Parts: sequence; structure tokens; C-alpha cells
Amino acid sequence: MEKIKKSEEEWKKELTPEQYRILREKGTERAFTGEYWDTHEDGIYLCAGCGQELFDSQTKFDSGTGWPSYYAALDEQSVEEQRDISFGMIRTEVHCAQCGGHLGHLFNDGPNPTGMRYCINSGSLKFQKK
Repeated sequence: MEKIKKSEEEWKKELTPEQYRILREKGTERAFTGEYWDTHEDGIYLCAGCGQELFDSQTKFDSGTGWPSYYAALDEQSVEEQRDISFGMIRTEVHCAQCGGHLGHLFNDGPNPTGMRYCINSGSLKFQKK
């Protein structure tokens, strides 16, 4: 997969202010406010920054957290993980593997079959109906 590299000025021109804050500045939207936290339609969730396919609606579940949650990424190569020690916590940050955009965090308290919970900001996603 070829990585997308752009200047911050290019990103600012292409993204909405909220998308930029989340994807490029590692922001987090408030729980229960994002566009997709309660979406139940069939489709694919793409990176709002570059269009990379990230999550299938078939792996989406209601985590009760107020953020879109998935028990698996669409493809192991579509996301990258990085240790995050901000705010006095140890977490696993999730990025788009293609453009490096911040998506959210990964936790090990999800449902079967993986036991994982990708807790993702709606502002980092675009939804494409099947």
C-alpha cells in the first residue's frame, strides 16, 4: 500500500475543521455526538482523509460508549496501531495505514469473535452504503 503524504496546509484545504482536528491533531469527538455512532445500515466505513476502506458494518456493534465500535478492521493492512501514553493512560491508538490519520483507539473489551473494540471517531470516517 502506497502511503499518502501531504503538507498540513493541503490537509487543511481538503478536510472540514472537525475532520482535521480528529485526523491530523488526534482529536476526539464527544460521545453520542458523531454522525455514525448509532448507524445500522449495511456498508463500508472509509477513512475521511483518503478513502481507504477501514471497517465493514457487519463488524460494528453497540458498545454503549457513544462512538462507532467494531470488533475487527476490514483488513489487517488498512489500519496501524501505536502505543499512546497521553493523559496518564496506556492505550493503543489506531491510524489509517494509508494516510496516517488518527481514527481512535483499540481496546481488548470487545465481543467475540475477536474480543477487540475499535473505538473510532465518526469524524474520521465516511460511510458508503452497500
